[in-house]
Amino acid sequence: MTSGAHAPHGDVSAALRFAVARFIGEAAAHAGTLEVRPLSGGHIHGSYVASAGGPPVMLQCVNEHVFPDLDAVAHNIALVTRALRSAAERDPRRERRRRLLVPVASDHDRLVERANDGTAWRAFQFIEDAHGVTATTRPSQAAEAARAFGHFFRDLADLDARGLRETIPHFHDTPRRLVALEAAITADSAHRAAGAANDITFARARHALGARLMGALHAGRLPLRATHNDAKIANVLFDDATGEALCVVDLDTVMPGLAAWDVGDLVRSMAGDRSEDDPRPVTIRWPLLDALLHGWIEAAGPALTAPERDSLVDGALVITFEQGVRFLTDHLEADRYYRTARAGQNLDRARAQFALLAALEAGEDRLRRLVSSA
Repeated sequence: MTSGAHAPHGDVSAALRFAVARFIGEAAAHAGTLEVRPLSGGHIHGSYVASAGGPPVMLQCVNEHVFPDLDAVAHNIALVTRALRSAAERDPRRERRRRLLVPVASDHDRLVERANDGTAWRAFQFIEDAHGVTATTRPSQAAEAARAFGHFFRDLADLDARGLRETIPHFHDTPRRLVALEAAITADSAHRAAGAANDITFARARHALGARLMGALHAGRLPLRATHNDAKIANVLFDDATGEALCVVDLDTVMPGLAAWDVGDLVRSMAGDRSEDDPRPVTIRWPLLDALLHGWIEAAGPALTAPERDSLVDGALVITFEQGVRFLTDHLEADRYYRTARAGQNLDRARAQFALLAALEAGEDRLRRLVSSA
């Protein structure tokens, strides 16, 4: 099936038909009215919209290479969506129908079903008349995305993060990422360390920065929260008509974490004026960054503690640094994790993150004033 095209029921694969039968109904799987179309834009899972005359459902074939512990993923999504629904029900001003990602249980009352070919499937209610965005230059849109993540943080504030499981263990454990970098440097299996000598020196000079957030967490200065851990504008749905942010999606990475991690990822992914693999010096888009920080902090409201607020700038620095370290490590290990389209792309990605970090470090005082004024 081609992206965006409707497939008549006869063209649907056996595994996809299995998912339709489990999550929509056996009759729907063989109905002449069945329509299935792939959703473009996702990089992890295979996603489809299916309907047979009733409300459309999003079906996903889950990528178990990225998320091998499906029980943990399903457990977290069930807890989080239940907490989000409860928060919405307590606020009569919020129109809930399109502002919640709602899992659909199968006819066996399971959130994940496995087809005969071994593929794992799940389903969510499809949110109609909405779209995703991969990048923005508009402060107003950045603020909308940040507010969606701020509301997400606030709505999950009462959820005990210790009840969540780690779907990707040690995901934002920056000191552990630095240990992995040193191992890659020592092994130099692809003989690339010499060509990245300046980048290695840059990373090694910031080991103390890498330990800043984890040190605060282990010392008890920052509370453990339910956090998204992949906070970027691409993980927000926007209303087609108004442009308003509706809800945060892609909940597979929701785990115990820190407020600073999500804000840091928002800053890292939106603050600069260069693409992710453009290593040239970067300019910080201060109006966009101002809107982003004000939007998130305003939406988070009183759920955000004073120490957490003070940690947000550290989050921007640490998460940008961590991502650069991850790209550099993968470059040294012959691009085993991140997909590349050309030689040296992961090294350019690392350099782009380090250039952004240098720009954020140069503007750190201004960043702290923005947070203080929000």
